[in-house]
Amino acid sequence: MLSALTTTSNPTSIKSIYIDFKAITKAGLAISVVFSSIAGYVLGFDSTHSFDWLVLLKLAIGGYCMVGASNAYNQVIERDLDALMDRTKNRPVASGRMTPGLAVLVASLLTILGVALLYTINPKTAMFGAISIFLYTSIYTPLKTVTSLSVFVGAFPGAIPFMLGWVAATGEFGIEAGTLFLIQFFWQFPHFWAIGWFLYEDYEKAGFFMLPTGKKDRGTSLQIILYTVWLIIASLLPALGYTGQLFITPVAAIFVLCLGLWMLFYGVRLYQIKTAKAARTLMLVSVSYITLLQLVYILDKFLR
Repeated sequence: MLSALTTTSNPTSIKSIYIDFKAITKAGLAISVVFSSIAGYVLGFDSTHSFDWLVLLKLAIGGYCMVGASNAYNQVIERDLDALMDRTKNRPVASGRMTPGLAVLVASLLTILGVALLYTINPKTAMFGAISIFLYTSIYTPLKTVTSLSVFVGAFPGAIPFMLGWVAATGEFGIEAGTLFLIQFFWQFPHFWAIGWFLYEDYEKAGFFMLPTGKKDRGTSLQIILYTVWLIIASLLPALGYTGQLFITPVAAIFVLCLGLWMLFYGVRLYQIKTAKAARTLMLVSVSYITLLQLVYILDKFLR
């Protein structure tokens, strides 16, 4: 009888641990971030810096650990606020399924493992990974209840993954990595302001300041349009021949421009109708945009 109970309880226990691990590390977000790092790595390797599957694997696992650690620390710090919001109240720490101490332990182990793996690639990669955790947990997270400038601060760790892959491939931070950083930096603003718009009421319960004007108004939507324009310009810089080894052909530039105009269209649409549905659509388009942009860059490298 005892063995039967053990047999039936273990799978459930393992499944619940797996589900909570996915939730505490925000697996979906972490995987998308890892994809950005992989894209940067694929763009970075060349005849001088050869492709290495082991390095790519360490980048992927290390990158997941770093993002997962940031998210776990965040959920410990914000556990009381998460409990107030519908979209976060069922997170492991906020719901009480996981103790804060255990979550900190998980986050700490992920940090150590992540930094160690990235360090074996090169010290600069580990340094930028560690910086991203520090900025996200120590500055961005506390500022969310203080000022809308938290989005600006959060854009820095959020922009690191794309360029992190380049640094992992080359061991260098130059104009190329800086350009990849700039692209994902400007992308953060329309993306997170769109989220802040359609989740405005939920964020308000926890006292989070996510929108630049503090309201779902014309000023916020205008800034979304402005930063989308800056994003388009940054994304086209590699076509101008001033970004070192990072460049795209005119054909690729046309695709990149079309992607940018597609996103801009939905930014203008939000300005016109100012609805939560329009903001949600813009958010989804922004996610597709950054993924498709990276794919265009990669395909252009191998097809030109």
